[in-house]
Amino acid sequence: MDPELNTDSNLPQNDLWQRIRNGFAMNDLGSPLIARHEQWYADRQGYITRMTERSQRYLYFIVEEVERRGMPTEIALLPMIESAFNPGAYSVSHASGIWQFIPSTGKNFGLQQNWWYDERRDIVSATKGALDYLQKLHDIFDDWELALAAYNWGEGAVQRAQERNRKRGLPTDYASLKVPDETRNYIPKLLAVKNIISDPGKFGLTLQPIPNKPYFAAVSTGGHIDAKLAAQLAGISMDEFKALNPAHNRPVILQEDNDVLLLPVDRVNTFRANLESYNDPLVSWQSYQSKKGERLDKLAPRFGLSVAKLKSINGLPARAKVSNGQALLVPLNGEEADEEFEAFNTHLSPGNKLPQRALTHIVRKGETLSSVSRRYRVSVVKLKNWNGGIRQIKPGQRITIVQATNKPQRLAKAASKPHRLAKASKSRVKLARTQTGKSRVKLVRAKSSKKQVTRKAPSHVRVAYKR
Repeated sequence: MDPELNTDSNLPQNDLWQRIRNGFAMNDLGSPLIARHEQWYADRQGYITRMTERSQRYLYFIVEEVERRGMPTEIALLPMIESAFNPGAYSVSHASGIWQFIPSTGKNFGLQQNWWYDERRDIVSATKGALDYLQKLHDIFDDWELALAAYNWGEGAVQRAQERNRKRGLPTDYASLKVPDETRNYIPKLLAVKNIISDPGKFGLTLQPIPNKPYFAAVSTGGHIDAKLAAQLAGISMDEFKALNPAHNRPVILQEDNDVLLLPVDRVNTFRANLESYNDPLVSWQSYQSKKGERLDKLAPRFGLSVAKLKSINGLPARAKVSNGQALLVPLNGEEADEEFEAFNTHLSPGNKLPQRALTHIVRKGETLSSVSRRYRVSVVKLKNWNGGIRQIKPGQRITIVQATNKPQRLAKAASKPHRLAKASKSRVKLARTQTGKSRVKLVRAKSSKKQVTRKAPSHVRVAYKR
């Protein structure tokens, strides 16, 4: 499928970065956009450090799969472009995971997506699915640049662009096609990352070594288990557990026919030994099939939950008052959990999913993640997931907030122009009433006033307002 890969056995192989360099096989595109992206990364050592720290969990497995398929190892760096190796990355087009599968493409490659489990975020399944898709695209176009463009833009879109060029007698290679700006920058961005990995010192950057050995191994739980308990039995933090098992949406692993977890290689034996000697129940959560119209304020106390906690656990809208007949996650023993648990990524809700949009908030002096989360009424955990796992923010930084489209418009506008939120909250409808006999006139002035409009009303009332 590919040009002969550089596999010089004399080069050191104990560092995974060197192994990746040895497999580079894509040609230089000769685009000035490459230098622009190189400079962007060169100015952001902190970003590079966070991204490569996340990548060390997954990169060995990806490189193994890429090499096994005879693909150039530049492909292993693609998650840096797609998601910065954030397994909880979620785009406004509903793409999810390190490979950013949209729902339809995920289904085409057999990736399950339901309330309990989103296989687009499963590290093993999504990697194999993405590489299957890239191989298919390479078979179609016989060119890696076109295959990557199709991965970003869609194979049909690339084929139509090629057909337009054919009709005009123009070349049909990637550089000659008229493509969206995102796709035009997509491959130059990947090649910029490749050049930085090849020689980070040239750009004033440093890369922490990654051992050329497996980071994780798959282990069977033998049945359903609480996520928190699984982490405890393995002796790892919940952050580590969720980073390796981000496909599970809830605090209990209830996915049917999938009792396999990923754990750090050096913790597998610990987990197995502790699991074998553990005599208490492995689950403290259960699924409850609610009835349509069942009141949440009546249901929550039955399971020892507050209404707010029931909504939070199950991804229900804050304003929801009744169930729509969905399955709900509730404590098994009727006692509220001691600690708050927010799932790593819960974009699939049990009910009808609310349409969402992304907003850009420019951080002002004195703002923190907590204050921004309060402003937009979202959790700090979600705010971090939407923004590559950031831990702190600074003035002038742009961060993303995903909001339901049924949120008041005045809150949505607060992202790009935060002062509007205060202005909107201070606006009041002013009512002046005059009475002559039994007649009344109501004058209402709205914030967005532009012209006077009069609407018909009952004979004793006339309403005039501006809009």
